[in-house]
Amino acid sequence: MAAAALLRQRAGGGGAAALWRAQRRQRSTFDVAVVGAGIVGLASARELVRRHPSLSFAVLEKEKELAHHQSGHNSGVIHSGIYYKPGSLKAKLCVQGAALCYEYCDQKGIPYKQCGKLIVAVEQDEIPRLKALYERGLQNNVRGLRLIGAKEIQAKEPFCRVLACMFLWLIGRFSFAQGLMALDSPYTGIVNYKQVAQSYAEDFQEAGGMILTDFEVTNMEMAKESSSESEDGLKYPVIVRNSKGEEIYCRHIVTCAGLYSDRLSEISGCSPEPRIVPFRGDYLVLKPEKCYMVKGNIYPVPNPRFPFLGFHFTPRMDGSVWLGPNAVLAFKREGYKLFDFSTGDFLDAVTYSGLWKLVLRNLSYGLSEMYRACFLSAQVKQLQKFIPEVTINDVLRGPSGVRAQALDSDGNLVDDFVFDGGSGDIGSRILHVRNAPSPAATSSLAIAKMIADEVKRRFAL
Repeated sequence: MAAAALLRQRAGGGGAAALWRAQRRQRSTFDVAVVGAGIVGLASARELVRRHPSLSFAVLEKEKELAHHQSGHNSGVIHSGIYYKPGSLKAKLCVQGAALCYEYCDQKGIPYKQCGKLIVAVEQDEIPRLKALYERGLQNNVRGLRLIGAKEIQAKEPFCRVLACMFLWLIGRFSFAQGLMALDSPYTGIVNYKQVAQSYAEDFQEAGGMILTDFEVTNMEMAKESSSESEDGLKYPVIVRNSKGEEIYCRHIVTCAGLYSDRLSEISGCSPEPRIVPFRGDYLVLKPEKCYMVKGNIYPVPNPRFPFLGFHFTPRMDGSVWLGPNAVLAFKREGYKLFDFSTGDFLDAVTYSGLWKLVLRNLSYGLSEMYRACFLSAQVKQLQKFIPEVTINDVLRGPSGVRAQALDSDGNLVDDFVFDGGSGDIGSRILHVRNAPSPAATSSLAIAKMIADEVKRRFAL
């Protein structure tokens, strides 16, 4: 039974969708419809059906396969919770989510590697920030954290030698630069999140949930009662319509729409803010014969002046090593290639005042990112700060991902969870998850519990 469900799921839910379409002359009704089959939507649907087994649930996904966008285009890192403000929801959910992720993978036999992470200070002025990160991680109850020196860094990552140290060697001094440190996070790991998301979908289907793929939601409205349909109209008063004119009826809606969360929210009368602005991250990959140079995750010390983490080395479950990413404005919300362009998405971004305020505050950083996106040598130069042996001949251009970055009108990155409903009767029946900030994949099971709690509170299920 489980194997059959998984096969159906890996085919994109097509069996369930075909059955539904064959029966669409009969009204399809559900207690709750979850819009979006990324990892957060699937985890939430799984949690809801487990808590409310007597209710009917559907997941609606516009693509023909699951976890197709952010959930299938990410680094695959299981984060430990170091970076986030102590006491914040992000910190709490990340620490809880990482533990739940490892436990779930063990239960389901999903392979992962707890390969650890080093956050490496390569300059003296980074050391105070590194120590502050260490204190923050301790406050967040991150397991196993410790500060280590140059010798232990090289024991863990033999090729992680700072360029300054190489210069000292050239002039006849054989010691490492004094004060070189790293934060060792042995609990950090890697996993294939698309496989995790597919497993959530299998759990959901086995519990009686239905997944409808190729169902792009374009409208949500209250049903108009008629004499022949008044009973259903009262019980399932919300109509969800897709781009093909097909409909389902439901009592409540939960949207986890990622890159389209703001647009779906506006349909039900929500404020247009926070706005989603897409940022593309381009990775390089080490050539297979050079992957021996990286054993675990190697990250820079984040600069608080800039909004992203910077270039890092990330091993993958398939044995490859990804390098990067950069962060540049994407000209299309699902644009994974340099020249992917959507007029609507582009105008939506560049006419938003919040984006320009962000750009002006980070102009030098943004220009540097654009330069590195165009010139491979500039990206390699960043990598050589950590592993000097990496050369331009050792790398290839790799995959890209697009991050759904929520921005407010003042140009601030929205760094917390945002729930919304809407106006009028329909607003009381919808929960929009407008922002589920990184590391949402790591935190997905913990986020799902929070969303299920919010659903219960709002809808009295």
